[in-house]
Amino acid sequence: MAEFLLEILSEEIPARMQARAAADLKRLVTDRLKEARLDFDRAEAFVTPRRLALVVDGLPLRQPDITEERKGPRVGAPDQAIQGFLKSAGLDSVDQCEIREVKGNEFYFVVREAAGRATADVLAEAIPDCIARLPWPKSMRWMASAHTYVRPVHGTVALLDRQTLAGQADFGGGVAIPFGNETVGHRFLAAEAVEVASFDDYQAKLRTAFVILDPAERREIIAEQADERATAAGVAVKDDPALLDEVTGLVEWPEVLVGAIDDDFMDLPDEVLETSMRSHQKYFSCLGDGGRLANRFLIVANMPAPEGSEIRANIVAGNERVLRARLADARFFWDQDRKHSLASRVPALGDVIFHAKLGTLDDKADRVQALAVEIAKHVPGADTDRVRSAARLAKADLTTGMVGEFPDLQGVMGRYYALADGEHEEVADAIAEHYSPLGPNDDCPTKPTSVAVALADKIDTLTGFWAIDEKPTGSKDPYALRRAALGVIRLIVENSLRLPLLAVFGAAQHGFRSVDSAPVAAPLLDFLADRLKVHLREEGVRHDLVSAVFALGGEDDLVRLLARVEALKYLLETDAGADLLVAYQRAGNIVAIEEKKDKATYDGAVDDGLLDQIEEHLLYAGLGIARSACAEAIADEDFVAAMAALAELREPVDSFFDEVTVNTDDGKLRANRLRLLSQIRTTMGAVADFSKIEG
Repeated sequence: MAEFLLEILSEEIPARMQARAAADLKRLVTDRLKEARLDFDRAEAFVTPRRLALVVDGLPLRQPDITEERKGPRVGAPDQAIQGFLKSAGLDSVDQCEIREVKGNEFYFVVREAAGRATADVLAEAIPDCIARLPWPKSMRWMASAHTYVRPVHGTVALLDRQTLAGQADFGGGVAIPFGNETVGHRFLAAEAVEVASFDDYQAKLRTAFVILDPAERREIIAEQADERATAAGVAVKDDPALLDEVTGLVEWPEVLVGAIDDDFMDLPDEVLETSMRSHQKYFSCLGDGGRLANRFLIVANMPAPEGSEIRANIVAGNERVLRARLADARFFWDQDRKHSLASRVPALGDVIFHAKLGTLDDKADRVQALAVEIAKHVPGADTDRVRSAARLAKADLTTGMVGEFPDLQGVMGRYYALADGEHEEVADAIAEHYSPLGPNDDCPTKPTSVAVALADKIDTLTGFWAIDEKPTGSKDPYALRRAALGVIRLIVENSLRLPLLAVFGAAQHGFRSVDSAPVAAPLLDFLADRLKVHLREEGVRHDLVSAVFALGGEDDLVRLLARVEALKYLLETDAGADLLVAYQRAGNIVAIEEKKDKATYDGAVDDGLLDQIEEHLLYAGLGIARSACAEAIADEDFVAAMAALAELREPVDSFFDEVTVNTDDGKLRANRLRLLSQIRTTMGAVADFSKIEG
């Protein structure tokens, strides 16, 4: 069994693309091997900033031989059919065919032995195609290349059983990179070519040339060194898995160093310090006493820098100098922004277009302010004046220099500036939190003012884009409307808000009076229902239960809806509920079949004078009791009691099906019994549409 090694050496691959690229390379190559009937024991992909690598172990040196059989026409078939078969099989006469008996008839068969090809030949054809098909989010052409790759390619290693594969990676336009057995190490420390013979040899020689091939190992080294260096400096590393992943993709030989922040900058907000370090320089922040940022940061260099060495001192000094310049800019913005109040900045929002069809950010601020006040009526503890102030100021920091430089700080800086202006703390917090929750792992606001403004902002966005028919389609959602809908759901559900969504959507659309549009409340509620199903499915709740409750129509209170869903879930988990669902489906099927056959409906009232058997009387009485109990329980929003009332129908329904013949010869009796079965649907349908429930 043989080993195959592939390396594609290029200019630096963006860190965010590396893991996906390694997985795609492995998938493309292994899929081609499987298609070629080449089994293997193991395939593993690796990536560094400058190279993609793949090793496949346990490959045979040749494909297995195969026998191909094709069945042709029957013996004695028209000559035209026989000649067509011979031509498609590449044969001259039927003498080259076998004749076999199949189910008493004789047929022509073609049998061929196909010798397996050499694995090297298969790979020589497959690898260039796999390289060309790598799906990069962004790619480029270089020199005269006709095909794209993420960055210019400098070389390829392709070894099978320690032998160089014949062929080349052809990028078109005369740009071709021959397969070879040489690579290079670290760009600055070991740029000379080294010859490799196998994966172990390749990995070992790269390490000697200051390249750690395995990203998991590089990540572990960075994490361990970061903890060690921070502890030695008397601080702690701020946990940042995303930054750790990114930095792992920026270095081939990681070395963590400690730098210092000038004390003059330590009075800047923590978020400003952290964003300056993280976004621009990829530094790790450190925490001191009390959890506030310490005046230390961690640099991940891409070369050895021994303790006490001049190179170490130069790297640290250079990075401190760069950070000093960054923080000086931040200090300038911080000082300049505070010379003007947030309120004075609001008119400048009129110069910023929110959307060509939906007006400016100043228009949006007006709409959100009005809508937030309306929503505040349904948010316990919300102060209308604070809600109004927060909604009006929420977007004002978008015109500040700090947010212009660091867009990720929108909202955060608004909070600081609002506090500096003497605004109430709830107003400042609402400005910071009104974008939340941004995703499933983001904290959801709980303070009344924050909740009202966050809901208003998201509902205004959803309503506006629905009004101009800019809805998400397929996988495309350029305005993040699905995320906004999930944010609305979380804000309502996690804060147990009794919010009448249809009325709120209507109020939101009133703010778009200049937009000519049909009412969007109903379709927007349907969209929210779909998002709610996704949200609940992630929490293990069946989507069909949500559909069963939504199908009743008119339910726009998510808290009440979820209470119905939970009660329905509880009912169906009991034996009585499961049996009742079967009975409902059986009754529905019988009525539907007979209505179609009779071209009539059986939704009318039951004639109790035509009830013949005791089981009919018991079911009729049970339905009346259940109907009354359900109506009372639903009015009190006691949905568990409503489900319990339905569960009492199990015994009379079962007895009815066991003892009563619905399709009797007596037409009047038959029609009355069908109306009685229809009442099962009607009674249970007051609680949920059980036809939507699967199983």
